[in-house]
Amino acid sequence: MRHHLLACTALITMPAAAQTLDPAARDGGADVVIVATPLVDPGEDIVGYPAQHISDEQIAGTHALDLSDYLRRMVGGVFVNEVQGNPLQPDINYRGFTASPLLGTPQGLSVYVDGIRMNQPFGDVVSWDLIPTSAIRSTTLVPGSNPLFGRNSLGGALAIRTKDGRSDPGMTADVSYGSFDRKIARATVGGRTTAGLHWFASADYVHENGWRDFSPSRAGQLFAKLGWANARTDFALSGSFADSNLNGNGLQEMRLLARDRASVYTHPDTTRNRAWYGNATLTHDLSDRLKLSANAFYRRIRTRTFNGDVNEGALGENLYQPNATERAALAAAGFAGFPVSGETQANTPFPRWRCIANGLTNEEPNEKCNGLANRTANRQREWGGTAELTWVAGANRLTIGAAYVDGRADFAQSSQFGYLTPDRGVVTVTGPGAFADGTQDSENAFDARVDLRGGTRVFSAYALDAIDLTSTIHIDLSGRFDRTVVRNRDRITPGGGLGSLDGDHRFHRFNPAIAVRWTPTAAVALDAALAQTSRAPSAIELGCADPQSPCRLPNALAGDPPLNQVIAQTAEGGVTLATGPLRLRAGAFRTVSRDDILFVASDQTGFGYFRNFGRTRRQGADVDLSARTGALGVTLHYTFLDATYRSPETVGGAANSSNDDPAPGFEGEIDIAQGDRIPLIPRHLLKGAVTLDATRWLTLSADVVASAGVIARGNENGAHRPDGVYYLGEGRTQPYAVLNAGAELRPTQGVALYVQVNNLLDKAYATAAQLGATGFDASGNFVARPFSAPVIDGERPLVGSTFFAPGAPRSVQAGLRLTF
Repeated sequence: MRHHLLACTALITMPAAAQTLDPAARDGGADVVIVATPLVDPGEDIVGYPAQHISDEQIAGTHALDLSDYLRRMVGGVFVNEVQGNPLQPDINYRGFTASPLLGTPQGLSVYVDGIRMNQPFGDVVSWDLIPTSAIRSTTLVPGSNPLFGRNSLGGALAIRTKDGRSDPGMTADVSYGSFDRKIARATVGGRTTAGLHWFASADYVHENGWRDFSPSRAGQLFAKLGWANARTDFALSGSFADSNLNGNGLQEMRLLARDRASVYTHPDTTRNRAWYGNATLTHDLSDRLKLSANAFYRRIRTRTFNGDVNEGALGENLYQPNATERAALAAAGFAGFPVSGETQANTPFPRWRCIANGLTNEEPNEKCNGLANRTANRQREWGGTAELTWVAGANRLTIGAAYVDGRADFAQSSQFGYLTPDRGVVTVTGPGAFADGTQDSENAFDARVDLRGGTRVFSAYALDAIDLTSTIHIDLSGRFDRTVVRNRDRITPGGGLGSLDGDHRFHRFNPAIAVRWTPTAAVALDAALAQTSRAPSAIELGCADPQSPCRLPNALAGDPPLNQVIAQTAEGGVTLATGPLRLRAGAFRTVSRDDILFVASDQTGFGYFRNFGRTRRQGADVDLSARTGALGVTLHYTFLDATYRSPETVGGAANSSNDDPAPGFEGEIDIAQGDRIPLIPRHLLKGAVTLDATRWLTLSADVVASAGVIARGNENGAHRPDGVYYLGEGRTQPYAVLNAGAELRPTQGVALYVQVNNLLDKAYATAAQLGATGFDASGNFVARPFSAPVIDGERPLVGSTFFAPGAPRSVQAGLRLTF
């Protein structure tokens, strides 16, 4: 029997923050009400719908790569956009809200590990590769705008609890090998003494070549915990170290994808993360009715990226045949072999000499170089703590708490010009014009440099009053006040004004919630909730919010007028039926967000900036079914999700056939109308799983994920129509269903052999899409000017295409798991 660790996980559960204990719970006990708050964990196997609970046994039983892989395959309402193209860098979406590792993505989910909010200080991103899989004891997915979870919990929150020596004594080892040269090794060790001392440690390592070209990745995590407990006190120190080097080469143009699904548009696209944290947790019973819970943490994160991209500023330009000045510069620099005449688009699929020359002369490398190497370096540190008191008096349980978090970030970005190679890599150039610093002698010169120091301080106070009005009616009243201060200092253009990142921003808000649960019989429960939460704009959004100084790229920064907080209000309700081995829940939800932050077009320049959007709405219904009879277990999850814009807006639509361009193939804008669908969110999502204990030593399993297609980014108005000449692709993905299967053989106690086959039928599918101009033809050759005319204001038309995020093909992973 495993024991509760009532320490520092994160604010759990909503709408029904109090849940009735499942009699079959591993922790045992009678039917009691367990309440969760920032520092009190409800324990495992006792959280009912609409919150969804995941144990480490469930993750291991599905042979999932990590927590995000399990969420993708098994958890209702969760879907993945594989925009980064790496299995360890997914965009995890729940009911249309996202937790993503990509800077600039609006973050609408919060993630906690033992009470530490894992959303990072700069951009609120979530790096899934930093979470130690083997250390996870349980995870709870909480829906709705629960204010107790604080920032970014617009659509829900993930609360992760780690193992200790009491819950997981002994030793385990798990090694596996499979497709794409994927090697996985995991190990844990834990124990305790009769004097109350307990300890636990884990190690995880993943290495693979990747199923796409130029996509090797590795990731490792170490975790350790040391604690002591007696009848009244529980104290623990824990720490984690993670290091990863990931290559995710993003979306691919539809014609190139059709030729070779393993191909990449450009490369490299490398992210290197290194992080560590320390956490101290304490719970102490001050009396029979009063309990103190507290934690304090410190963490550091270092992230470096290197991305080779097409320089879209070169599309439509003349990149061929160096002129006399450029040839002279090349000769003076010692280059030889460049053409003196006759180089054209027809005979030179990958031009480079004009790019090299303009790097030397600093005239127009922004127009003559078809490649761009983007680098970022981000150093973050964060510390903080939480303390709360819980008082129990009869049927009333009152918790009050306070938290403080201080985060700092040093972010630097640069872009270096280069040229594309036949394998679509980027070779950088040198010279005075090598970097995009705005000094080029060109009307389209741009400055992509960033050197920013940002700080975020958050003070929070919260309360939860859990009341049993009667033996069948339970009510939770909760609220949270957050005061957020964001301070940006620009090291390149200090002092404020146009183009400067300097700024001081303050946000504060109180968010309330109420949840009611009625259990008229042991088999029937009805729940309903109203809740509100908010998120303050991140430093990256505040740094790119000026229409007069727009960003060329969503992750570039420019001046920073204030943005408003995003406010999300959720209404949710449902009914749960439980009888014998059958559990069924049907529910409905609606979340309306005000002042959503959207990257929109700039009327002055055609570039873009972040701004507040009027309203968006995500509403729908969930049906969740689980049943177990004898050796057979079945789960089924269906989600209908209607995600729409509720206010008009104008956004960039350069590759959208319905934009307001003067002629086909030119850049323009599109108008979003009320009722248009939000991109990358499917309307229908179905998941099912079956497990069969064929014998006491053999378990067979299968699961399926079926999803409707999604609207592509760039097609927010849904009006894109391809013509096969200037515009390619439908601007949306197709529906898909992916079947996975597994088997586990246990020849003797403590030994398990397993095999997992994902995408059993080798389905070709895509999880995300985007409209954009393409620099390549159907054969993969670079084409700067696909059309010679018309010429309007010195610009020529381009080919707009649909880019897809392809899902992985069939893969097989076989392994051995030992338990001592």
